Amino acid sequence: MKIRIKGNYPQGLEITRGERGVPHVKARDMAGVLWGMGYCHAMDRGLQMLIMRILGQGRGCECLDDSDEMLEVDRFFRRLNWGGRLKEQWNLLNAEEQGLLTAYCDGVNAYLSRKRPLECRLVGYKPEAWIPEDTLMICRMVGYLTLAQSQGEVERLFIEMVQAGVDSDLLASLFPVEAEEIDRDLLSKIKLGEKLVPEALKWLSPVPRAMASNNWVISGFKTATGNAMLCNDPHLEVNRLPNVWYETTCQWGNQYAMGANMPGLPGIVIGRNHNLSWGATYPFMDNIDSWIEECKDGKHRRGDEWMDFTVRREVIKRKKHDPLELTFYENDHGVLEGDPNQEGFYLTTCWGPSLSGANSVRAILKVTKSATVEQGMEALGKLEVAFNFVFADNKGNIGYQMTGLYPLRKEGVNGFLPMPGWDPEYDWKGFADPKDLPREYNPECGYIVTANQDQNHQGVLDPANMPMGDYRARRISQLLEERGNHDFHSTRAIQMDTYSIQAREFLDILLPAAPDSRGKSVLESWDCEYDFDSQAAPFFEAFYSELRKKVFGEAGIGVDIMVHLEQETGVFIDFYQNFDRMMTDENSPWYKDFTREQAFAAALAKAEEGYDWNKTWKDVNKAMLTNIFFGGKTPAYLGFDYGPIPLRGGRATPHQGQIYNSGGRQTTFSPSFRMITDMGETVLYTCIAGGTSDRRFSKFYKDGVADWLEGKFKKLEGQLSE
Repeated sequence: MKIRIKGNYPQGLEITRGERGVPHVKARDMAGVLWGMGYCHAMDRGLQMLIMRILGQGRGCECLDDSDEMLEVDRFFRRLNWGGRLKEQWNLLNAEEQGLLTAYCDGVNAYLSRKRPLECRLVGYKPEAWIPEDTLMICRMVGYLTLAQSQGEVERLFIEMVQAGVDSDLLASLFPVEAEEIDRDLLSKIKLGEKLVPEALKWLSPVPRAMASNNWVISGFKTATGNAMLCNDPHLEVNRLPNVWYETTCQWGNQYAMGANMPGLPGIVIGRNHNLSWGATYPFMDNIDSWIEECKDGKHRRGDEWMDFTVRREVIKRKKHDPLELTFYENDHGVLEGDPNQEGFYLTTCWGPSLSGANSVRAILKVTKSATVEQGMEALGKLEVAFNFVFADNKGNIGYQMTGLYPLRKEGVNGFLPMPGWDPEYDWKGFADPKDLPREYNPECGYIVTANQDQNHQGVLDPANMPMGDYRARRISQLLEERGNHDFHSTRAIQMDTYSIQAREFLDILLPAAPDSRGKSVLESWDCEYDFDSQAAPFFEAFYSELRKKVFGEAGIGVDIMVHLEQETGVFIDFYQNFDRMMTDENSPWYKDFTREQAFAAALAKAEEGYDWNKTWKDVNKAMLTNIFFGGKTPAYLGFDYGPIPLRGGRATPHQGQIYNSGGRQTTFSPSFRMITDMGETVLYTCIAGGTSDRRFSKFYKDGVADWLEGKFKKLEGQLSE
């Protein structure tokens, strides 16, 4: 189906829709392709783009909804100041890059200038033109929010636990610090302000959490065709419409590229061209640090001197209320969390890529045209936000490169503990060379797997100090090792796999220790699969929850606090590995008043109390896909929301299916997008939890969900121009 393009557009541009409405953009050159991509983004995902921009600018009360909840959202984004110094980033791009980014913006504006989303008309918002600085800001947003609710959250939790009196040895067992490094007196003096991500931020639903994911590449000697293969399934929120990702195929000159990106960004973020494919996961790089600032009389101490802060004032315009002026105090360490006129110790926090954008856009544009694994590693190695990228080319090579601006710190400092702001020895000393970050090229085993596990051993530096558990990576590696003739069907099976190594290892401890009971019998017969009809999977989760409360709640943190962390934050979603290690280690310092076996048996008995033995995994593990604008507030018959849908898998299975609350709203980790490609073909197999369009009455609004649930893939075809 050909799309009619209105207005002035590049000569030779043609846009058609393929299977499931995925646009195919054909142009004479890359500038024409990016113009067409911008047009498609505005046409199919204009609302998503505009909400992202409004939130990033801290203008929600002005443009969308003047509520107390939205005011907290605006405060949060104004504090981060993502709109600052964007012109400097634009000036770092060369003339060709500026031309390509301008072409993308021109395509966006060609559509938005004649038609704005209905939702914008409902709230009286007339969008301003999309400019290059908006795209640069989106780069910052996508990169930061993975950290705001993970690394920053767990570092804040550590300080709160110190201030609550949790023993230093117990803390050292859970976090990447030594007990003697914990200056309890100093940490107890810190006046903690608002949370890094306030609980009120339900409006963050349009902004993706790019957290857990799987990707792997396989050398030709382990595939059926003899060609290298790449697989990627980013685990993001699936309980939203539209999906985070937007699929496109592009063709220009004698080149093509296809895959997925995020509306607002030009190029292909994950996908392939004729010669090269690339896929991404999150590496849990710690490139966000805090400093303790000693303040009085509006100043902060630096050595023996007292220095002024830079004062930044922001005005939030409000539809229904008077404008609100905010004052922020900044120094070289970031934005102060508090008022320096009130004497005391406060935190400043800085994220490595906080002033980034240019190199990220450059990297995405460059990899779209790269031809070899080495070129792909070189291009994306300069990406400013943190990802694990794997690559495969049509010459049979495979590779891996961690990306992101990783700060160089004082020797012996890993960035987890807040540092003394008055001592210049603790200032950052630039950023790491990408070649010192974890990376790999053509390993002897014939495959590379990244699934958010610790990969520090593959680099000169150690960028991750709190990685996610390695269960998924171990399971994927196990399945890759089992055969030497992998193909689409075997790799699809890995993406859909629901076996939990974590559950198996816990059961190996529990079953010999527990007395006979109904719960024990159920778990003894379990195959450790989190499939829809499993009755054992939800009971194991009940046991696992009770075990955490028993071990950590009763032994030092408090049961009520454990319940809050489990039900209302992402701490145990992201950082369960260290907690698991302490629960399974019989010599764990947390086992003081009871043994490991006693704790496991007691948790099993507690889980059995009043348990409903009839429920299956699909009964308890399901979520609604809600519209990002209306947020579940419209009647079901209008069709803006979809579901509830069951999610197969658990926290530690290759096909993740995690559902939890964070920031006052339900969220999920599951493979929002799946792709598989054999580099001997010109095909990208994909399926997406959603559709191409964010328009409710488009037939492409949610038409991919049913296939996604079943694991059915479509084909995107790459074509070379004649």
